[in-house]
Amino acid sequence: MGKYFPAFKAYDVRGVVPTELNEELAYLIGRAYADEVNPKTVCIGYDIRLTGFALYDAFARGLNDAGVDVIHLGMVGTEMVYFATAFYGYDGGVMITASHNPPEYNGLKMVRGESRPISGDTGLNDIERRAFEAKWEREGAGSRVDHDVYADFVQHLLKIVDPSELKPLKVLADVGNGAAGVALNQLLPHLPLQVTPRNFEPDGNFPNGVPNPILAESRAGAEALMHAESFDFGVAWDGDYDRCFFLDEHGDFIEGYYIVGLLAQSILIAGTKDTIVYDPRLMWNTLDIVEKLGGRAVICKSGHAFIKEKMRAEDATYGGEMSAHHYFKAHWYCDSGMIPFLLVAKLISHTGRSLGDLVSEMIANYPCSGEVNRKVSDVPGTLARIEAIYGPQGTVDKVDGLSVSLGDWRFNLRGSNTEPVIRLNVESRGDHALMEAKTAELIALIEA
Repeated sequence: MGKYFPAFKAYDVRGVVPTELNEELAYLIGRAYADEVNPKTVCIGYDIRLTGFALYDAFARGLNDAGVDVIHLGMVGTEMVYFATAFYGYDGGVMITASHNPPEYNGLKMVRGESRPISGDTGLNDIERRAFEAKWEREGAGSRVDHDVYADFVQHLLKIVDPSELKPLKVLADVGNGAAGVALNQLLPHLPLQVTPRNFEPDGNFPNGVPNPILAESRAGAEALMHAESFDFGVAWDGDYDRCFFLDEHGDFIEGYYIVGLLAQSILIAGTKDTIVYDPRLMWNTLDIVEKLGGRAVICKSGHAFIKEKMRAEDATYGGEMSAHHYFKAHWYCDSGMIPFLLVAKLISHTGRSLGDLVSEMIANYPCSGEVNRKVSDVPGTLARIEAIYGPQGTVDKVDGLSVSLGDWRFNLRGSNTEPVIRLNVESRGDHALMEAKTAELIALIEA
């Protein structure tokens, strides 16, 4: 990871422009991608960041000089690159985005045909090495063509959730000046929802801050508006809208963990026996819902490459991470920020219950800490120390980091892929005080 260039991460390329990522490197990566994937056609899109088009042009030149034909999608969301790659049968796709990073960042998310992910162990390390060595196998003169895929993308979404199943709910939609407003302006005319748009104008200067609704300051404006006015629910997206976040009718933020349970419920409520993939950071609520509704739950290490691979292997209908990445078989096992929005609206319409009511029982039954991050000098040493204390008292699992179940409470502790940070999640069975006490206890031990 980042052996030759610091912008290469575990799952994508991401760095500060122009010091870590620039047009010269984008060209080299384009040439390297062509040699590694050997495609004939590759679609490329970018989000609202001001450096997006220049990086696209450089990457496209790299592909063209290797004889690859480029389909220019323009300003889109990450899930639209996944859609276009698979739906039109292109040999690969590239999204130029840095998601929720600060404005000076940009990056590249790359997939193969059928929108299969390219990460460290499935080609990304080889692309990095090829870009560094710059010894090209392919030469040619590829073409470029523009392709507006919005109309087809909207129809794709409407096949997953039929608008006739939605009631005219009042929704606050905040896109934080990211790319989602462009897609919503094409999608919403097909829906009966009464949507109040907020920060719909795409603006790479981020006049209202970088759209990252997991941060309290990023969603504060939407919460205030929901407190002041009456809405059935609120939804907010990050810059490239591969993640969406929900506020209930009171304007209260809902942890991503409970949205996983909600989306599993939205799929299984029809009485199907679908397979649901979940990650082990927080899981009791998801397991409870899937079991009650007759589904099949399959655990998987967190991270999009692992989830997508597991979903294909298990023929899973839905996969959810508490980080607000939600994956769907109907979307080529890829993550989407638009499909969860539609499924939540459908569930509220179907049940006649408010969003707050739908999640309140989950929150009461399985209170959780939310993810707590702490910088540590030695991640493996910290994990070993915590395991020595708690492991003998409970059941240990190492699917992803360290998970220990201890009767009425459990925790997961794992290191970051990209920084010297350890991430803690704690949950209990219906005991909020116990969850808080054990969270504080673990934080003290981590910091000791």
